[in-house]
Amino acid sequence: MNHRRALRAAVTIAVTGALAAGMTMTLTSTASAGTTLRASAAEKGRYFGAAVATGKLSTSVYATILNREFNSVVAENEMKWDATEPQQGRFSYTGGDRLVSHAQANGMSVRGHALLWHQQQPGWAQGMSGSALRNAAINHVTQVATHFRGKIHSWDVVNEAFADGGSGGRRDSNLQRTGNDWIEAAFRAARAADPGAKLCYNDYNTDGINAKSTGIYNMVRDFKSRGVPIDCVGFQSHLGTSLASDYQANLQRFADLGVDVQITELDVMTGGNQANIFGAVTRACMNVSRCTGITVWGVRDCDSWRGSDNALLFDCNGNKKAAYTNVLNALNAGPAIPTDPPTDPPTDPPTDPPTTPPPGTGGCSASVSLNSWTGGFVATVKVTAGSAGTSGWNVGVTLASGASVTNTWSATATGSTGAVRFANVDYNGRLGAGQVTEFGFQGTGSGAGITPTCTAS
Repeated sequence: MNHRRALRAAVTIAVTGALAAGMTMTLTSTASAGTTLRASAAEKGRYFGAAVATGKLSTSVYATILNREFNSVVAENEMKWDATEPQQGRFSYTGGDRLVSHAQANGMSVRGHALLWHQQQPGWAQGMSGSALRNAAINHVTQVATHFRGKIHSWDVVNEAFADGGSGGRRDSNLQRTGNDWIEAAFRAARAADPGAKLCYNDYNTDGINAKSTGIYNMVRDFKSRGVPIDCVGFQSHLGTSLASDYQANLQRFADLGVDVQITELDVMTGGNQANIFGAVTRACMNVSRCTGITVWGVRDCDSWRGSDNALLFDCNGNKKAAYTNVLNALNAGPAIPTDPPTDPPTDPPTDPPTTPPPGTGGCSASVSLNSWTGGFVATVKVTAGSAGTSGWNVGVTLASGASVTNTWSATATGSTGAVRFANVDYNGRLGAGQVTEFGFQGTGSGAGITPTCTAS
């Protein structure tokens, strides 16, 4: 989230009407009542955090509230790409290090925000494309996650990569144009760099079950089925004057995939319903055992990117608002995270093909989609297993005269011009009947006329 950008459609919630009954019920407390947000959340095995601008840590009222009420922090801007790598290959961690030091001195965990995002890229990255951008992005993930290794509770590895509207598809961006697997590549790089951190995908306008949240759900489900390392999903929750009636159900369906869910950038437009919405969001999180924490995007109303919306829990003088009381009461009334949470469900739901494929002729098929520009292209190839499944696959393409493969991901390439063959890598060769995987490659010249053929083993 960027406090400098204009207030977006995320503020006006798509679903209006009464709050869901399951989100407004009062639960019996199972522990002593905490008197601060951080104490109450900690009693229930969760965190309650705030977004911080490190320049405000020297403001007495700001720092007093932060240290008293919150046990988690996230940098508003200090860990984004433009701040951490202002010049290619030259990294600056001053702001991020200051926030981590403050957190460690005050018993707080740290959320990392955000490794890759289509906004707030440094100028040098904005001017890149194709394999050069892909390599620079993965290097950025690796270097930043390595620097903060062991100090970050959860990383927003990728932020806001899905489009608004009814398509449920990816947002067009320079990162997306490097190939549809760029998100997967970022998560794999982050896991290698910091194995102990939770790896999250984060987005806005996902507060109910809608096309955008379902597109993300399908991506997470695919990642879990193929062993892509994703641990959590962040729901920004920049809210207006109402709340989606299926807010809690949406959190729950992601949790049922075997990932944690987190409210990552909560703020609510001021008005008669503000306190009720803050309380309802908190109850929804408490009612989902895999909802591990809530972060509000700022400390006081005058610190908020939303200006006159007065969208936070404290006024500018540091006084607690009615919304604060509702949140604290919801934290105290909610259940704790179970000490022995249920085992993650199978990566594939029951509707997927059985483990033993039915008898058939076997084989596989392949289809391609192209993103082309003058002088180059990115091809994303979808491989679909036949009725007997695969233990490996091989895809052949014939490139147009003058075209050449310059970069490949999620496959290994043999040859670079003319007839080129692509074989599976270790994690995507074994497919059940009808299951799908993707790989991609980038090339110079024209991608026109590419027709992939697939052979299974």
